[in-house]
Amino acid sequence: MSATQARFVSLWSHSGGARAEAVYADLTRCYGEPVRRYHTLRHVRRCLRDLDLARGVIPDPDIVELALWCHDVIYVPGARDNEQRSADWFRRWADDRILVHDRICDIILSTKHTWMPEGLDDRFACDIDLAVLGAPRSRFRRDGVRLRAERPDLDDREYDLQERAILGSLLARPRLYHTDFFHARCEKRARDNLTWRLGLPMPE
Repeated sequence: MSATQARFVSLWSHSGGARAEAVYADLTRCYGEPVRRYHTLRHVRRCLRDLDLARGVIPDPDIVELALWCHDVIYVPGARDNEQRSADWFRRWADDRILVHDRICDIILSTKHTWMPEGLDDRFACDIDLAVLGAPRSRFRRDGVRLRAERPDLDDREYDLQERAILGSLLARPRLYHTDFFHARCEKRARDNLTWRLGLPMPE
């Protein structure tokens, strides 16, 4: 059993879930679908590393971790309901055994990044999901290539328009990161990366 699998099985089991190894097998099957280049277990593992850095200031890190494991488990390129379907996937496997399943589903839905989350756990999950925007430029560029590869259905112009709309809306926020921890850690580099990607003048 790999360290990644062992971590998931332990968390799922002590959270009250059943059939942890079967759940992990289905989860890895989903994240390993051929269409995926960015929304893979690599992204989940990076999320877990950022979660571990912030663990001491997250109110309920186990709830946030379960949400992060599952937040992209269903991914259909271009679909608008991936988060809802991922929450539904989690709810089916949790089977009412994980008592906080409603909270975890809410956190998964918050990773749509279309509203300001109310709870601090939700805010940490959103910030962790977007922490990759604050990566070094070389990694940020590689992530961009992987994201582009997931949308072969779009020509370059269509993709550029969609990417600019998404990244532009993020850059227009007063703050990219909702929590002080990730604001201090990632905000400046993330803004620089987005500004560079959009071809805008770099801030002084």
